[in-house]
Amino acid sequence: MSHTRFARSVAAGRLPVRRWQTALVAWVGGAVLAAAALPAHALFSDDEARRAILDLRSRVEAQRQALEAAERQLQELQSGGDTARRGVLDVVNQIEAVRRELATLRGQQERIARDLADLQRQQRDALAAFDERLRALEPTKVTVDGTEFTVRPDEKMAFEGAMAALRASDFPRAAKLYGDFLARYPGSGYAPLAWYWQGNALYADRQYRAAIDSYQRLIDQSPEHPRAAEAMLAIASCQLELKDAKAARATWQALIKRYPDTEAAATARERLARLR
Repeated sequence: MSHTRFARSVAAGRLPVRRWQTALVAWVGGAVLAAAALPAHALFSDDEARRAILDLRSRVEAQRQALEAAERQLQELQSGGDTARRGVLDVVNQIEAVRRELATLRGQQERIARDLADLQRQQRDALAAFDERLRALEPTKVTVDGTEFTVRPDEKMAFEGAMAALRASDFPRAAKLYGDFLARYPGSGYAPLAWYWQGNALYADRQYRAAIDSYQRLIDQSPEHPRAAEAMLAIASCQLELKDAKAARATWQALIKRYPDTEAAATARERLARLR
């Protein structure tokens, strides 16, 4: 007999005493076996845990109704004749067994609810960690010298590492790091800047011919870059260091013609005037 049918039969008084006692024992035994089928310390998925909790709630409610019906029946038995009184002790014991089983099911329900909360917390933590790792790999937009472009986190870190070496006046290391960056990220938005700052690092390290090559790469690859005019002015400075004033003069003249409205062009005009 199901929990609900048993509770309704008892509440309606349709079961004789002997049949009522036998049905109650069978019903309690079935509840015990059903509870025993649940794992004591299982960790469920969300859907499994919710289904288990709903099932337990249904069984707890059925047992509660049966217990109330049994207590009413017990009161009727206690007020009955001698035959009824003889079954009172058995009924009391059976009611206590139902109460114990009800407490066990409630404990299982609470344990499943805790397991579900733990699982949900673990899932939230795992998702948060995944999102953090994903954000660390996502490209970001940067704006340098008025130019906006997208870079990956590792790309940005490599460029900033070279800049840190330059600011620390470790010019040989900075020049190498810029070279490593350009070899690894040749199409990067940072590339024109890397050529320019590598030229500055090489110039500071007195590697003038290598510096000219770096500056010239910037001019050839990104002639409209904001640093291109400065790169031409720096080439002329390298040529002067190499004692080639004729080449420096030609570079200044080309700079004035190519980028006439820049500060670099104004500086080139001043230097040409001093050479005359």
